[in-house]
Amino acid sequence: MSTIIRKYNKLDQLKLIELIRQNTPEFFAPSEESDLISYLNEGVEDYFIIEKDDEIIGCGGINYEKAKSTGIISWDIISSKHQGLGIGSKLLKYRLNELEKNNEINKVIVRTSQYAYPFYEKHGFELGYIKKDHWGKGFDLYYMELKA
Repeated sequence: MSTIIRKYNKLDQLKLIELIRQNTPEFFAPSEESDLISYLNEGVEDYFIIEKDDEIIGCGGINYEKAKSTGIISWDIISSKHQGLGIGSKLLKYRLNELEKNNEINKVIVRTSQYAYPFYEKHGFELGYIKKDHWGKGFDLYYMELKA
């Protein structure tokens, strides 16, 4: 029972839509499914899949801003039956290691919700600000930055 992390490809898209549906409305607003589809079709910069025994059990990306000096942790989704098992932590640590290899990156942020922010907080991210109902009614934006 090994897990692997690999680059996303378009053939993964339907499975990722299934993953977001498993996590709606607990972690994602219903309107975010179409946002994810747009992201997968047009916004992916570095996106990764985590598989266990050839089954996609999670995904998460990195995007960049400000002339590629800021890394943005994006679209983390873990299968509902694999949450709480360290899969999300493994995928996050993998991406943080990827960002560490890039000498141009001087800041790492994540924009999440009140439902997932404790996960990032335990991994060293600090809350910057909150924007009410940003992702949808009852889904606030929590802007967080990785502590240096």
